[in-house]
Amino acid sequence: MEPRDRIGRDGAVRVRDLWTRFGESEPWVHRGLSLDVAPGESVSIIGGSGAGKSVLLRAMIGLHAPESGTVEVDGLDVTRASRPALYGLMRQVGVVFQFGALFDSLPVWENVTFALRERGLGERDRRRIAAEKLHMVGLAKTEDRLPGELSGGMRKRVGLARAIAHDPRILFCDEPTSGLDPVMSDTVSELILQLKRRLEVTTVTITHDMKSAYKIADRIAMLYQGRLRAFGSPDEIRASDDPIVKQFIQGHAQGPMSIPGELG
Repeated sequence: MEPRDRIGRDGAVRVRDLWTRFGESEPWVHRGLSLDVAPGESVSIIGGSGAGKSVLLRAMIGLHAPESGTVEVDGLDVTRASRPALYGLMRQVGVVFQFGALFDSLPVWENVTFALRERGLGERDRRRIAAEKLHMVGLAKTEDRLPGELSGGMRKRVGLARAIAHDPRILFCDEPTSGLDPVMSDTVSELILQLKRRLEVTTVTITHDMKSAYKIADRIAMLYQGRLRAFGSPDEIRASDDPIVKQFIQGHAQGPMSIPGELG
């Protein structure tokens, strides 16, 4: 194994001077972005459309290569790591996708443990793990139902159960409350908070939902025009005098929050 592939396994996420875009003729998505998430910390990343939130998440899980800069996850620099090292990292990472990304033809228990099947775990063990994780997210006895039989909120919770099926060290969540009513949104936020505390995982959540961000985050990072505009505790973000921050968290349409043509 090359030195660049060694995983320190500290559970931290470190972004250094990140510059990303989708081609030489395209505008910059990130412009020297740096961000630290400490082991066991929960950080919510907010910002308007085009601020670079989703692209940052993709860079963190090795799905988008930056022009320059580094992204270190659990001790591994994912911007320079080999494919086998990235596969190894994914065994330590859980991802909750915005739209669930469930397999409609597979029952819930197989969706939850799909990655474990790929690793050779037998059906009996996978069913046991699925039942345990589904119970943790309030979906006991749903193992044999199909995703199409579930509500949107239940599908979100199945996605959470799948993300924690292998007991990850780090949990990435992409808009986990989008499309949910206020009650179910709060339910999912509470689940993320409980899982973070129970499993002691580092949690990075991309969200537009300020109520959720305030609830689950130890610190909130706001991106603006590809840079880190603010980073602090929920109370510090609420009390910010920065007009850009205030505009976003209060939902006031006083001016552009992003650069036209950029992707968030």
